[in-house]
Amino acid sequence: MVPSIRQLSPIAAALALVATPALAGPEKISYPTDKGVLYGVVDRADNKQVRELYAPKAVVDAVKAGKPIPANAPLTMYLYKAKLDDKGEPVKDASGRFQKGDAIAHFVMAKGAGWGSEYGADMRNGEWEYRSFAPDGKVNEKADLKPCFTCHLKVKDSDFVFSVPQMKTAAK
Repeated sequence: MVPSIRQLSPIAAALALVATPALAGPEKISYPTDKGVLYGVVDRADNKQVRELYAPKAVVDAVKAGKPIPANAPLTMYLYKAKLDDKGEPVKDASGRFQKGDAIAHFVMAKGAGWGSEYGADMRNGEWEYRSFAPDGKVNEKADLKPCFTCHLKVKDSDFVFSVPQMKTAAK
């Protein structure tokens, strides 16, 4: 019979908790030290944002080669307010894209072997996890990540990643 955590000494209990692998939860994701390559920019008229999409070059190369997105490679989305004119409409550059304003947040999604197996079908995104960071790279502990999971369920056939088409056509 395996003892419960309550039946163990305080030291043994602490070691058991540290040694137990977590399969679900954003704490497995660290802030990326390297942005990777910019492979897409999305102007969001609905919420007046500019979103820049970054991934390690190896991820973009794998997707271009028709291979799956490798594990342990973060996909990072940097969110910015769009600059607004005096009417509250996004200001556009010469190519018609929204101009970036102040940074709002950074979201990172990453996958790892066995991650997410504790989630129910209403939230399981394969082996992906999500985490929100403030523009300075500090974890946003108050972020509600459930919308990430429920929204990305829509793109199950592209490994739960909306931006696979942008990766396929990204410049080298």
